Amino acid sequence: MSAPDAVAAAPAPGLALERWQLMGLLGALSMFAPLSTDMYLPALPSMAHNLSASASAVQLTLTASLIGLGAGQLLVGPVSDARGRRRPVLIGLLAYTVSSAACAVAGDVWTLSALRLVQGAAGAAGIVVARAIVRDLFAGIEAARFFSRLVIVFGLAPILAPLIGGQLLHVTDWRGIFVVLAGIGAVLGLVCWRALAETLPAQRRQRGGLPATLRVLRVLVRDPRFSGLTIVYGLFFGALFAYIAGSPFVVENIFGLSPQLFGVVFSVNAAALVVTSQVGARLLARTGSRRLAAMGLRVGLASGIGLLVAVLAHAGLWSVLPCFFVLLASYGVVSPNLTALAMAEHPDAAGSASALMGLAQFGTGAAVAPLVGLAGTHSAVPTAVVIASLVAVSYAIWATMATREPAPAAGRPGRPHD
Repeated sequence: MSAPDAVAAAPAPGLALERWQLMGLLGALSMFAPLSTDMYLPALPSMAHNLSASASAVQLTLTASLIGLGAGQLLVGPVSDARGRRRPVLIGLLAYTVSSAACAVAGDVWTLSALRLVQGAAGAAGIVVARAIVRDLFAGIEAARFFSRLVIVFGLAPILAPLIGGQLLHVTDWRGIFVVLAGIGAVLGLVCWRALAETLPAQRRQRGGLPATLRVLRVLVRDPRFSGLTIVYGLFFGALFAYIAGSPFVVENIFGLSPQLFGVVFSVNAAALVVTSQVGARLLARTGSRRLAAMGLRVGLASGIGLLVAVLAHAGLWSVLPCFFVLLASYGVVSPNLTALAMAEHPDAAGSASALMGLAQFGTGAAVAPLVGLAGTHSAVPTAVVIASLVAVSYAIWATMATREPAPAAGRPGRPHD
């Protein structure tokens, strides 16, 4: 099913949005993960000093946020399948605004970590609902193309967030960054209350309460194709998050760049993610989601191996930075295509499927975030080892799946073709 140029709303509050407006709004809802993590990345070293905490303890604030993002999706996804998309996202945005403001006044790293858990769980509503709305309205190659186009919008967050965070540090400290996040949540909440319409009709909603929800989740988990793609997606995102958590200390503490220059480097890498996602979208009709995903996974594997070799050989900053750049570029191809492939065959459980993907994604990120700081702030080896290991395992699982699954026929309904 394709959405028309003007996306008509089901009978519910909200406006009928043009396709580009819908893309902008869903992209904004998808930005909570990069906004909540990337904007305060330049402040991590100064935050550690201000809170008298170690690098690993400060990185636990990233872990807490990711646990919240994953667990929150597991809650909101099934709820959105049963109650519709609009109400959960509005409640989530309100909670995000309040918890972000509370983070700004946290007195120690442990209180901040607890509040970041709540902030992440609240922000999860926007992420899971945005993916589910795309699956409500699109299928097959069109869904993969729309996911790729969304990268233009939510890809701006990792480009702009560290730059904004670095500049904010000229006039405020890390607490001011959380005040800005609270303001973003409030503005987006008002926009969604005014403009976001319901996309899941009542007749398509899941019924039966918790037992029905558990049955849907059980079906998804037992689907080897969905589970395999979800694990591949989660592991590759884990490598990306190891870069997010480790790069501030690698680039600033080890190689001596300022927070502002780190923001520039981070933004250039994020721009590569956006560009490759759009190149992939243009190639979809000819190449197919599976082949594009395979290409991205291979390139990501090469970047991880290259990074590990560069770090162990003490090759310097200008050998490390290209590896980071290529890793981000490969993710721009991998992410939208794995998302479309995994969700293709579960249109009536899009919220739950999106939630499980989010749980794998952010659960892996939460697990790896403290690992990159195990050697303190003066070694890049843990970051390189974690990234190389995750991309290698991710590609190995993909390759195993590819040998077991025949290529789908071109144009087969509900599944992007090769």
